[in-house]
Amino acid sequence: IHIIARNADSLAKFADELKGAGGKAVALPVTSYSYADVIAAFASLPAGQLRVAIYNAGDGVWKPFLQVTPSDIHKVTQSNIEGAFAFANAVITRFKTNEIDDRGKRGTLIFTGATASLRGNTTTSVFSAGKFALRALSQSLSKEFGKENVHVAHAVIDGVIVTGRNKERRNDPEWEKNADVRLDPKDIAEAYLGLVDQRRSAWTWELDLRPAHEKW
Repeated sequence: IHIIARNADSLAKFADELKGAGGKAVALPVTSYSYADVIAAFASLPAGQLRVAIYNAGDGVWKPFLQVTPSDIHKVTQSNIEGAFAFANAVITRFKTNEIDDRGKRGTLIFTGATASLRGNTTTSVFSAGKFALRALSQSLSKEFGKENVHVAHAVIDGVIVTGRNKERRNDPEWEKNADVRLDPKDIAEAYLGLVDQRRSAWTWELDLRPAHEKW
């Protein structure tokens, strides 16, 4: 597994967790999600088949529209649009060199979206704009490259995920324990694996994941 992200320390910690669980992981830190930086990260990957890729990057900005700054716009568009275009370009280019496997695909590319991918709200003008664009990109790629047996999917994550950052921010052990109100990364991963395992006669483009008691 090769993982790309900006925060080198968090990236190294995640790689160590994967290794501790018996996996093989290589951390590839980048300074930004600019097109050039993402493409450069892929250039450092070893030769060999790539069958699964997940674009999970994204920056959130929640503020009233008249308070949105050019910096906010750049932050959101670089991670949700520019970086996503570069990532998809590098991934699909590699997928196209693969033979079709027994599930009828050359590879699976998954984009992680959010509730803001489907609707805007009072403080999500810039965040929703980025997520709408990411969703549109994934749909376009699914239609264009499905014909070449490349499976592209988009996952709407509707709720708060149990991560180290969210646990620290909430400081609420009861929330952490209550699977009815928050998303578990392992359960999200299981759903993503389901997408990877799908056969070509019945592919999902979009799925949405939320805890049982989430309001939607």
